[in-house]
Amino acid sequence: MTTSFLYHTQGKNDLLKRQIITQCINEGNISIADISKKLTTSIPTATKLVSELIEEGFLKDMGKLGTNGGRRPNIYGLNSAAGYFIGVDIRIHHINIAIVDFKGELVDFIEDVNFTLVNSIGSFDEFCNVIRENLSNYDIDHDNVLAYGINFSGRVNITTGYCFSYYIGENTPIAEKLEQNLRCPVFIENDSRAMTYGEYMCGAGQGEKDLLFINVTWGLGMGMIINGRLSYGKSGYSGEIGHFPILNNNQICQCGKIGCLETGASGSALHRIFIEKLKSGQSSILSGKFNNNEEIRLEDILYAVFEEDMLAIECVEEIGATLGRAIAGLINIFNPETIVIGGIVAEAKDYLLIPVKGAINKHSLNIVSKDTHIKTSKLGRKCGAIGACMLSRSKMLNLI
Repeated sequence: MTTSFLYHTQGKNDLLKRQIITQCINEGNISIADISKKLTTSIPTATKLVSELIEEGFLKDMGKLGTNGGRRPNIYGLNSAAGYFIGVDIRIHHINIAIVDFKGELVDFIEDVNFTLVNSIGSFDEFCNVIRENLSNYDIDHDNVLAYGINFSGRVNITTGYCFSYYIGENTPIAEKLEQNLRCPVFIENDSRAMTYGEYMCGAGQGEKDLLFINVTWGLGMGMIINGRLSYGKSGYSGEIGHFPILNNNQICQCGKIGCLETGASGSALHRIFIEKLKSGQSSILSGKFNNNEEIRLEDILYAVFEEDMLAIECVEEIGATLGRAIAGLINIFNPETIVIGGIVAEAKDYLLIPVKGAINKHSLNIVSKDTHIKTSKLGRKCGAIGACMLSRSKMLNLI
């Protein structure tokens, strides 16, 4: 398959081909006449370009269009088998991998692949090998991969290709290193922003123009869709809600400052508060593990919530109230259509959502908040990897 025009657009015909693909993505199956009209080009030119795209494997002849009379035109649509976009979401001790086809439909999701990425070139080489091995296990030919999207936590500069959570050399942008190893275009992104795009394209935020996504994992992050576009801010680091200095709790944040929202409304805050209450003598179904000096993970606390453990529920409600107060401020500032809460802590569902909404009702301006919908993530743990897929597809095809 010829894919060179996707990577290096040269000349008018290459540009028109990309526009035809974009037209099919936005409008579905289309006729030659529609293409000619939209692209303001002649019927013979449109016919020639469509024929080339079919020969190259990007489009398919979908048959005749049903009409009320007269000659029925052929319509053309995307070939789902034209190639794949791979999304990789890096967690602390594992990675999630999503695979979407050329039409943007999910082909497969590979969850909890054991791997811990560290600051070394060797670790990044191993990381690429793990990705390739897993794709091979799912019968995905590397030659059919059009682009990768890879999420990192923390500050990510998508323009320079550097990620400040991982450092492999001053003259070696991470994106460039990954492209050399995977031999394919790689788009790196902040994990919260990728999750935002995933929910916007495929999840709870579909059809919205203004969306805030709150990522409540071990840390606390945010992504923003404003007027249908991802917002990056001047330097590309917007959305650092976790480091908003709002609390008077004297807790030192991982950033080194005191009183960041993350210290009272995140997975790490939930874990700390829960352990502190156990130390003070309060009872839980996890008291046995605690008394035996066994590790209590964030997942254990969420399990306790699902088992209706009162101490775990109380702790979730506490961080939910803190988070809701902050979200009330965001609503007053942005007046968004929808706020989606995702990340592992959002799996607590109503145990988190009810105190969040209660705090919003208490602290926000009703005239502003009454039209804002508060939802939990529809994609769940698939959110980050699917978002990475859709971002790599959109960037490769110049959709954003």
